[in-house]
Amino acid sequence: MGKIDHMQANGAVAAGDTHTAQAAAEVLRAGGNAFDAVLAALMSACVAEPVLASLGGGGFLLARPESGAPQLYDFFAHTPLQHRGDVDLYPLMVDFGTVQQEFHIGMGSIATPGVVAGLFAAHRDLGSIPLSVISEPALKLAREGFALSPLQGYIFNVVAPIYQASDSCRQLFASPLDDTRLIGEGENMKNPAFADFLDVLCREGEDLFYKGEVAQRVATDSEAGGGHLGLDDFSSYRTRRRDPLNISYGDAQLLTNPPPSTGGTLIGFALKLLQDTGLGGERFGSVEHLKRIVHALELTHHARIETALGVNNDEGATQLLDPEFLEGYRSQILGRDKSYRGTTHISVIDAKGNAAALTVSNGEGSAYIAPGTGVVLNNMLGEEDINPNGLNQWTPNRRLSSMMAPCILFGPDGSEVALGSGGSNRIRTAILQVILAVLEFDVPLQDAVCLPRIHFEGGVLNVEPGFDPFDAAQLGTDIESFKVWEDLNLFFGGVHAVGFDARGRTFSGAGDPRRGGAFVMA
Repeated sequence: MGKIDHMQANGAVAAGDTHTAQAAAEVLRAGGNAFDAVLAALMSACVAEPVLASLGGGGFLLARPESGAPQLYDFFAHTPLQHRGDVDLYPLMVDFGTVQQEFHIGMGSIATPGVVAGLFAAHRDLGSIPLSVISEPALKLAREGFALSPLQGYIFNVVAPIYQASDSCRQLFASPLDDTRLIGEGENMKNPAFADFLDVLCREGEDLFYKGEVAQRVATDSEAGGGHLGLDDFSSYRTRRRDPLNISYGDAQLLTNPPPSTGGTLIGFALKLLQDTGLGGERFGSVEHLKRIVHALELTHHARIETALGVNNDEGATQLLDPEFLEGYRSQILGRDKSYRGTTHISVIDAKGNAAALTVSNGEGSAYIAPGTGVVLNNMLGEEDINPNGLNQWTPNRRLSSMMAPCILFGPDGSEVALGSGGSNRIRTAILQVILAVLEFDVPLQDAVCLPRIHFEGGVLNVEPGFDPFDAAQLGTDIESFKVWEDLNLFFGGVHAVGFDARGRTFSGAGDPRRGGAFVMA
């Protein structure tokens, strides 16, 4: 968290782990741009945040070059070309302490991974230094090892049933002190197989993964082990470049993830609902403030269902952001009484003003490691959140939808903010609340990330400490129950944000403390 004179810095980074952020900073100091840096952070996150980030998963990069049009790189997971029978897809219960949740893993849970394709596509278009240089921090981490952070140790403890479900996972992530359990906080984490694979990958290119030995071995194991993936699934995968969704909010502009993903559209809808409602005239944290936010979240949920967003994403997004449709929902705000999923995010802005916001996910992991790579493949086909029609009901050869919403915000004062979040359905509410704190309440970015949050879904209002005392009835909405948490919690997302003030020539930002965040200036 902090600020520094632009003339003294090469750029700034916010990410979900100190090692991830330091990797990006190292590349900035070596002369790389924001896009080189965000790719270095991505590769290092695959080592330092191994449950949250993987070359076997998928993600999105929102890139805003200093000169040229902004571009959204969609390298999320893709459904297989065909269904296969007798699939290996089975449930495991994971205990989050406050709640238990069922996840599905196995070979039948794996969708075609896109991170490798996205990494190479972004580097070809935007990179300024060789991938061999960009990969150096990740290679060093994987070979020499590092002390696992408290958050990552906690996550391994939570998802232990998944990462102990196969011999390969159990061996790779075993504690160096006790191989009967998974690695824990402060213990030395290494992944030499990943280092060897990444080194070769950066020299030989993405065909090694999509057309060469890796694809062949995964396809063979998939056929034998009850998976859907074949060689054609790998060879046909392509990164998709999309125009970002552009949302105006007063004099500010927000660029974010367009359809077929849903998170950006839902953030845009909520912002439009709240625009010009006088939210900034309320005191932050007051009951009146919470009324507006809770009701906007409630209406967004209803509108999501009405438009079938998540099933028919292009049509749903068009209707959701239609002015007439919006006005019907906005009137409900103005007419009222005035008053853990495996995801991580990286934000980088460099001294030239290039901005990168990258969000990546591996689901919870399938417990399958591509042989010889140290790479855990995703379980996206076992994710109920992104398979709204039900497990094994996915449409072949289709890009999966996601709540992930990397964003770049342009303030009316000329400032630029790169931000995003992990947190499944909480992604959109976490990002929304940080944006509103900055735009409506004029809160400095580093403080906006750390302010308490709420999340309203399914009739349940979750509240972090720090707001005025209130009774649920005061909010005047359909709250069936509510829970006040004792501390800031990773349940409420993890917004890692970097800002650049062109007038003051300063960087600012924060890594979200809820998710082990780090902010580093290079």
